[in-house]
Amino acid sequence: MTPSDAQTTTYRTRGGVTVHRQATPCDPEVLTDLVRDVETRRGGVLSSGMEYPGRYDRWHLGYVDPCLELAARGRRVTATALNARGRVLLPLVAGVLEPAGVDFDHGPGHAAVTVPEPDPAVFFTEEERSRRPSVFTALRAVVDLLSAPDDPNLGLYGAFGYDLAFQFEPVERHIDRDPADRDLVLHLPDAVIVRDRKRETCVRYTYDFTVPAEGGRPGAGTEGLPRETGPTPAVVAADVPEGPEPGSYAAVVARAKEKFRRGDLFEVVPGHRTYARCSSPARFYEQLRERNPAPYEFFFNLGEGEYLVGASPEMFVRVSGEPGTGQRVETCPISGTIRRGEDALGDAENIQELLSSVKEKSELTMCTDVDRNDKSRVCEPGSVRVIGRRQIEMYSRLIHTVDHIEGTLRPEFDALDAFLTHMWAVTVTGAPKTWAMRFIEQNESSPRRWYGGAVGVVNFNGAMNTGLTLRTAHIRDGVAAVRVGATLLYDSDPEAEERETFLKARALMETLALSEEASGPAAPDAPGEAAERGGEGMRVLLVDHEDSFVNTLADYVRRHGAEVTTVRYGFEPELLDRLAPDLVVLSPGPGLPGDFGMAALLDELHARRLPVFGVCLGLQGMVEHAGGELRTLDEPVHGKPGRVRVLGGELVAGLGEDGVFQAARYHSTYALPDQVKGYEVTAVLDAPGEEPVVMAVEDRENRRFAVQFHPESILTASVGEEIVARALRLARG
Repeated sequence: MTPSDAQTTTYRTRGGVTVHRQATPCDPEVLTDLVRDVETRRGGVLSSGMEYPGRYDRWHLGYVDPCLELAARGRRVTATALNARGRVLLPLVAGVLEPAGVDFDHGPGHAAVTVPEPDPAVFFTEEERSRRPSVFTALRAVVDLLSAPDDPNLGLYGAFGYDLAFQFEPVERHIDRDPADRDLVLHLPDAVIVRDRKRETCVRYTYDFTVPAEGGRPGAGTEGLPRETGPTPAVVAADVPEGPEPGSYAAVVARAKEKFRRGDLFEVVPGHRTYARCSSPARFYEQLRERNPAPYEFFFNLGEGEYLVGASPEMFVRVSGEPGTGQRVETCPISGTIRRGEDALGDAENIQELLSSVKEKSELTMCTDVDRNDKSRVCEPGSVRVIGRRQIEMYSRLIHTVDHIEGTLRPEFDALDAFLTHMWAVTVTGAPKTWAMRFIEQNESSPRRWYGGAVGVVNFNGAMNTGLTLRTAHIRDGVAAVRVGATLLYDSDPEAEERETFLKARALMETLALSEEASGPAAPDAPGEAAERGGEGMRVLLVDHEDSFVNTLADYVRRHGAEVTTVRYGFEPELLDRLAPDLVVLSPGPGLPGDFGMAALLDELHARRLPVFGVCLGLQGMVEHAGGELRTLDEPVHGKPGRVRVLGGELVAGLGEDGVFQAARYHSTYALPDQVKGYEVTAVLDAPGEEPVVMAVEDRENRRFAVQFHPESILTASVGEEIVARALRLARG
């Protein structure tokens, strides 16, 4: 890259500032260096690791050493020049802040103002709520000062705290706050690196500002002034607090259910905090991006020893288009959660369960109805619509259902109006919002700070892109606080909701633990390395009854270290002596056991006292050989799932949740428990209104086991391989 590659653009902002922008191609690796810099100096890195067409593209941007910082503590707003370049802009910023409030204070490196409470004598309609005096009055003044079209990258980057909502909603405080805590921190960077990971471009945008002379104030410019700022406090180690007491969240759920019963709430999203050590926020951010990609990945050094690192799955408010011409407002509320499966097959089963859940559908429906209401306050009549319903988004540990909602902003409103009318998202508060926020304030044990707020950018071209601060670690003094919550309804189960909160925190907590390892980057998981390979050293004879699944069954056996020999049925008995198997597996197959002369083979196996494991047709042959009776189903079941209830034994004991698991059925022949002889029935079909079809039998003394379902099918993925492993172990005796 050479200076000749740079492109220079000059334009003038609404407030009279001349902006000189230079765009220079750069190596994407500079973003890696920038992450390290942000650990020690103010700055931010934002990225998107997900690509969902129509919602999210993959991108990456960052900055360090911003020239100006805008922060708020309560209603007090302070603009701070962080270097000489910021001091060039500060007089203009001070000039627009002063009319926004009272108690104005202007020094060499800062300007501060307190925005007063709204005058109770001044009437505001609900449509005008977003224009009531608040810290956003001051923020809007700064944005207007620097407003200019056609620059998608210059703007204010940072974080919006949860307590900002209390400037709009009458919520009485019950939790003590530290007066030093900030509710808003936004940076004005004058150098931004932007990588488009879809187009594989990377550009460094640098800005210089020229301020005109006005009212006795001399003109000034930033060209040639250094961009560096001073270091922020080093990360220090503090004691890690204890996490929430077990059962405490479930108790909050129980209290919420009483509110639902009274009709005070429709849904509510309380949270609680867990803690972990974090000595390097930069390392944690890089590992979190790798292990838990999300649409809104971020790392902010907010100064004063405070960091935010997150991988949020949820958009808050995104505004695009030219101001005053019908800007598009988008949100993507998330509600409905289930864990990831062990593999794609498990994912599919869990997705089906999630989409079939009436409770999860109700959660998202209420969120979307509230979100549509939020947009209707500021959007054109008839423009608010759902453009994506219960769409699936998959993350490292969780699967969510997501709606996508859009509206067209009325010309008299701007991006900040859109932002404020959604504050805060129903997915982190509840409905009705004000009552839900009161419940949260009364039942959480600590202030939310940044959780449930937003991070992102307010662009000076009128656009905005923000994500909710979910799956976020707030880091101070080397300790990361991770707050998580769950969406509660009247039919919520307290213990299950508490478990869900810890499941949501799991990705961050695991990554925090890995980032503290002295070896540096996390090693990939190696599941099963220490697990016993139940078939190690065993010889297995697999009898093929002209079945279409025999090779998969053989593969399952080989996975556990056994040597498998597959032989088509009808072989001479002397082969049993020559192969001397440790286990004989009777495969599934078409027809009936008699079509394959299975009784004669079982006589030979019993004479040699060889262990046997039968699958489907194999079970039928073993039951019939022992004197049991077989029947034919009125309707065959081929390639369909069945619920299997465990009754006892060793082969299937403890499998499934509450003794029930799903398994694949491919059969028309079956047995009933009272028709089985010589075997213990250890599992049956669990289907109300249907006969208790035998699903598993065993004769432990003679090491004979069988299942009616197909353990090798994808429909039995959750337990199939474990059943094969157990059959091998039980065959050893």
